[in-house]
Amino acid sequence: MAEEKKVFKTAHNVIMESRRNLTVTGVMDIDSFDEESVIVFTELGELTIRGVNLHINKIDVNTGDLSMEGEIDSLSYSENRPQKGGGFFSKLFR
Repeated sequence: MAEEKKVFKTAHNVIMESRRNLTVTGVMDIDSFDEESVIVFTELGELTIRGVNLHINKIDVNTGDLSMEGEIDSLSYSENRPQKGGGFFSKLFR
């Protein structure tokens, strides 16, 4: 018999506090980040966070948690889904 792979989907939530602190769950990978933008892959598509003095406090792609702070100007989604081995952290931990 062929083995079935189980795919566990995590809940995707975005919590922003006073446009200074942002918590995102359901993060699958990070594409890129700097002080003005952070691009992450989620189950619901690519999420781009733009702002000033952005700083990632915590990222755990095993649990899908991202915590960051800075002056957050915008959040936007696109339909780009992550490809295997395409993100920043996948390249870093090979």
